[in-house]
Amino acid sequence: MTSRLLTGAVLVMFLVFFVLPVLWLVLAATKTDQQLVHGNPLSIGSWHAFKANWDGLTAFQDDAVLLWLRNSALYAVISLAITLCVAVPAGYAMAMTEFRGRRALLISTLIVMLMPTATLVVPLFLEINAVHLIGTMWSIILPYSFYPFGVYLTYIYFTTAVPKDLLAAARMDGCSEFGVFRHIALPLATPVIALVGFFSFVANWTNYFLPYVMLPESDQMPIQVGVGNLLSSVPSFNPAASSLAIERPQLALATLVAITPVLVVFLFAQRFLVSGMLAGATKE
Repeated sequence: MTSRLLTGAVLVMFLVFFVLPVLWLVLAATKTDQQLVHGNPLSIGSWHAFKANWDGLTAFQDDAVLLWLRNSALYAVISLAITLCVAVPAGYAMAMTEFRGRRALLISTLIVMLMPTATLVVPLFLEINAVHLIGTMWSIILPYSFYPFGVYLTYIYFTTAVPKDLLAAARMDGCSEFGVFRHIALPLATPVIALVGFFSFVANWTNYFLPYVMLPESDQMPIQVGVGNLLSSVPSFNPAASSLAIERPQLALATLVAITPVLVVFLFAQRFLVSGMLAGATKE
C-alpha cells in the first residue's frame, strides 16, 4: 500500500512539474493575449486565434522565424554529418587499438565531455576569431562537429558490445583494418550511431550561447537565438519593445515551433535509441 502511495505521489509530481507546463504552452498558442492573461490557464482557445498568432509570428521581421528554422536545420544537419564521420571512427580506434597516449586521450575526452558548454565559449571564440570565421556558419558548425560525448559512447559500445574475436577472424581472412571497420563493426554499431546522432542533433538544435556570441546578424541566427529575440520584443517583458512587438501567445507558438523538430526526430528514432542505450548493458 505504501509503495502504491509513493508511486502515485511521484506521478502527481511529474504531472505538475512537467506535463502541465507543456500542456499550458500548447494551449497558449490557441488563445488571444487577453484570453491568455485573464482566462482559465488550461482552457482551449480557437482555431481563429491560432491562425492569427501564426500570421503575426511569421510576419515578424519578414518571415524571420522561417529563416531561423532554416538556419537551425542547416547548422544541425551539417554538424551531425561531420560528427558521425569523426566520432564513430574515433571511438572505434580508441576501443580496438593500443597506441601511446591512448589513456591520456580518453581522459581528455572525458574531461571535455563533463565541462559545461558555457565554459568553452570564450576559448572557442578566440580560436574561431584566429581563423577569421566569426560571423559565418562555420563558427557554429565546426565547434559542435567534434563531439566528445559521441566519441565516448562509441568507445563504450565497441568495447562492450562488439566481439573482438569476430573482428580478429575477419582480419585473419585477409580483410584490411578499414574493411573490418566498414563491413563488420559499422553494421553492428547501428544502435549507437543512432544514439550519437540523436544526441548530437539535439545539442546542435538547442545550442543558444555559442550562436549568440558568434553570429552578429539576425538573418544568420538559429531558432533558439531567434526565440530570445522574440522574448525581448514582447512589451510585457520589455517595455522598450518597438511597435512591431509580438504578443505572448505568438511567443508560445514560436517556442512550440522551436521544439517540434526535436520531438519529431525522437518519435522516429526512439526504437534505435532504446536499443542503443541498452547495448553493452549485458556481456556474454
